[in-house]
Amino acid sequence: MKLDKYSDDFLIEILTSVKTIALVGASSNPDRDSFKVMKVLLDSGYKVFPVNPNEKDNIILGQSCHADLNSIDESIDMVDIFRATEAVLGVTKEAIEIGAKVLWTQLDIINKEAAEIAQNAGLKVVMNRCPKIELAKEYWTSNKNYT
Repeated sequence: MKLDKYSDDFLIEILTSVKTIALVGASSNPDRDSFKVMKVLLDSGYKVFPVNPNEKDNIILGQSCHADLNSIDESIDMVDIFRATEAVLGVTKEAIEIGAKVLWTQLDIINKEAAEIAQNAGLKVVMNRCPKIELAKEYWTSNKNYT
């Protein structure tokens, strides 16, 4: 199982099919990568739910922050994880519980056990990638069929 090698078509299919994203590890600090990624996702038309128990009930980029995935009262298509590798397994189990369709981990975050559990539960898995970077690639800007 290659956890950081994905075809453009696979990533495009995911990023064009998901509408709601839970961003686990969200931060209200504009200097943090999770804040910057959340802004790009919102600007790209996704409905984003920030998740961070330390930011619970705070407003991040106009969105109320949730303590965990289970506290979100809407269907979540993709869970984007900005947490240490050790935390990914627990978040994966929550993602399965809430019926997410995609598990995505940010750059340098790979957890093989979590990937296997998610795939066995029917989730698509992307690890060690950033949706902000993927959305900036030429195939998004040059082919309007994707936007």
